[in-house]
Amino acid sequence: MANGTTKKKGTPKKNTKASRNSSVVSRKGIPWGTVIAVVAVLALAGGVFGYYIVQSAPKRDQAAKEAAAAAFAPSASNPDPSLKIPGIVTKTYTGSVHVLPTERVAYDQSPPFGGPHDQSWAACNGIVYPKAVRTENMVHALEHGTVWIAYNPTEVSAADVSALKLKVNGKPFTIMSPYPGLDKPISLQSWGHQLKLTDAGDPRIDDFIAALRSNPNGVYPEVGASCDALGPGQFDPDNPPPFDPTKPGPTAKSMDYKGTTGAQADQGAGGASAPVPSVPTAPPSK
Repeated sequence: MANGTTKKKGTPKKNTKASRNSSVVSRKGIPWGTVIAVVAVLALAGGVFGYYIVQSAPKRDQAAKEAAAAAFAPSASNPDPSLKIPGIVTKTYTGSVHVLPTERVAYDQSPPFGGPHDQSWAACNGIVYPKAVRTENMVHALEHGTVWIAYNPTEVSAADVSALKLKVNGKPFTIMSPYPGLDKPISLQSWGHQLKLTDAGDPRIDDFIAALRSNPNGVYPEVGASCDALGPGQFDPDNPPPFDPTKPGPTAKSMDYKGTTGAQADQGAGGASAPVPSVPTAPPSK
């Protein structure tokens, strides 16, 4: 300028704005609340996933066992694959021989897997009975194509009982119950078939079930019969008749018994019930 003075240059506006923004960011710092919330959500999700993995492991393990046992599924060319299972015992029994609820049968096996039985079957649609059930009702369920897992309550651990339950709960034509005095920890029954075992993890358990449960090839007498509960007055699964641990007395029915007059014919295949003509009804037997 004319007076020789020099005008002071001002600071550019964009530099000032950038500086202010930098200052604001510095004052805000790290959003710790958000970080903590995200970490908490991730930890919760991890915990839920871990819990699911742990809790579902037994079911996933059982599903794998059943998949492996599928090789024992029956077919027209192989009607009874159970015959290839090591240790299995088979016998031939006459079906549809009924006794009254007051009568007992002197069975030839323990647990029995065939022979005369009560006129009412034990409900067998995937039921785990917490207490031992009257044998004569359980045998009738076998006649309908059921597999019965019996176990000695003094020899099988709670963990093994839980593992066995996974093979039964909610699965049609399968039942499970304690059987006091059983000579092995575990015994599997299907009509005319039995397999006794010592280990709840034995793969033969699933092989037995795959081969014999609802096998349609005539390995049990009443193909197509029901497993539904008959209800109070016949067989109530919520209050089943109890197991009798005493030895059957002299009036118990023998294995070649022909049936009691007044006992009902089987209702499981959809037919009407009718009396079975045979010998007169005996008094209550032990």
